[in-house]
Amino acid sequence: MKVTIDYDLCMGDSLCSEMCPEVFEYDEDKTEARVRVAVVPPELEERVRQTAAKCDTDAIIIEE
Repeated sequence: MKVTIDYDLCMGDSLCSEMCPEVFEYDEDKTEARVRVAVVPPELEERVRQTAAKCDTDAIIIEE
């Protein structure tokens, strides 16, 4: 699984970095999230799916 963020949609609420800090980090200067890993480890895939489902703007894009 790969994950990216659509920065045109990201509203910078830091929810993803709170829910899954192993994969997402929050850039306070730019007030937007960043992906920390290119490929999501298998043990974190379900948490990334849950995080994407909670994103109000659908900015988290998952590629299976």
